[in-house]
Amino acid sequence: MTSSTIRVLIADDQQMVRQGFTVLLNTQPDIEVVGQAVDGLDAIAKVAELAPDVVLMDIRMPELGGIDATRRITAETPLIRVLVLTTFDLDEYVYEALRAGASGFLLKDASADQLAEAVRVVAAGDALIAPGITRRLIAEFSRLGSVPRTPFKQRVGELTERETEVLALIAQGLSNAEIAERLVVAEQTVKTHVGRILVKLGLRDRTQAAVFAYESGLVRPSGY
Repeated sequence: MTSSTIRVLIADDQQMVRQGFTVLLNTQPDIEVVGQAVDGLDAIAKVAELAPDVVLMDIRMPELGGIDATRRITAETPLIRVLVLTTFDLDEYVYEALRAGASGFLLKDASADQLAEAVRVVAAGDALIAPGITRRLIAEFSRLGSVPRTPFKQRVGELTERETEVLALIAQGLSNAEIAERLVVAEQTVKTHVGRILVKLGLRDRTQAAVFAYESGLVRPSGY
């Protein structure tokens, strides 16, 4: 184990799933599974005890589900990243998990390489949303008829015109490279804008920025 090893906690009520993920991730030289939790309450306790970098969180668990556990963990320990894993590719879970503070969302049928890379991405402070999730997130906001929240609308006013533009593109699921191409600027310039947006709005990552953009009314689901 090196100082750069990513410490992972796996929370799932199925023993075979926990053991399977543990075996898969422990084959990676830069990842170590430091513990397992059988439900949401156990996950919260293990986070306090083990201080992992990333929690792989199942959605459906007894006692306390993954969404509520994610909400409590990210509120109490903001530096810990939660990667939500589920077999249920449904809008309501995508939306609620991201709103609860998850930095990523991945289906359990992802390959070993995809799982390991997802852990690395969220551990590095980036957001990871599986392909297609952004479109479903938009659809969910549209279905709910989301009404912009006044405090969020006011916070958008703290951004510069270019930062507001970048935030809107993040919400549409564009990568830094795609945003740079759209705005005809260097990718490093986009990274700088993204960093400033997160600091100004007090957000952890791009996922939270996308949710914020919709809830502030900056981006309307039916607008494009």
